[in-house]
Amino acid sequence: MQLSPNSISSSAAPSPDAAALLRQLGYDPDFNWAWENYKRAIVEIAARKGLRRHLEIGGGRDPLFRPDEGAAHGFDVTLNDISAHELSRLPSGYSTALCDIAGEDAKSVLGAERYDIAYSRMVMEHVPNVARMWENIAYTLAPGGVAFSFFPTLYAPPFVLNRLIPEKISRWLLETVFPHRKEEGDNPKFPAYYDYCFSDEAKIVPMLKRAGFSEVAVLPFWGYSYFWKFPGVKQIDAVFTKIARERQWRAASSFAYVIATK
Repeated sequence: MQLSPNSISSSAAPSPDAAALLRQLGYDPDFNWAWENYKRAIVEIAARKGLRRHLEIGGGRDPLFRPDEGAAHGFDVTLNDISAHELSRLPSGYSTALCDIAGEDAKSVLGAERYDIAYSRMVMEHVPNVARMWENIAYTLAPGGVAFSFFPTLYAPPFVLNRLIPEKISRWLLETVFPHRKEEGDNPKFPAYYDYCFSDEAKIVPMLKRAGFSEVAVLPFWGYSYFWKFPGVKQIDAVFTKIARERQWRAASSFAYVIATK
């Protein structure tokens, strides 16, 4: 099922640029589309607006672009992370910025109007003060700059459980079902807060406006793979997800893109 840009939201239409991008990329509200097209969307936005100076937030372990790849696109990429250890895992060739994106030192480390585009993938749910995060991002973006965040949303059942269950137990459950998510692996579990992790514009657009953004597009996605190993639960969840996607129940979405222009 594909949706036209005009049907993406009943409460706030995406900005014209975001709507044009969605038409071009063939936006589909299935979560697989979100994962498969995130990088492509960044490239398209940057090319369309001439955004050369990039800041990837939380990219220390798994950067979106290799140094040669970013250079081939004409991007000057800086990788931010809260952890010096994560940044130390990077191969040579990257510029880095060590700071907490929601911390008091972020503005001094990143600098005012230094970047044209800032983006993050599966980072926002780990930030305890998302409003401060967006304020810092707006500060470091040049006028007309773009912020792009891809994150899981409430109230998808796996993320509600992750939020409610104590961290020690939820870590054990995740690592038992998905062994590749163990701490020593390439995709470990980090504490999650889900602050402002919604696809409902009414919940997050006012915060983004206060942070300094003039145009905001919030694009929902439905579905996930967390229950695929559980017969019965898998089928029930698939039926519910199908209905939620068809009826545009944003409270039951699983992931979202937020594209905000300063």
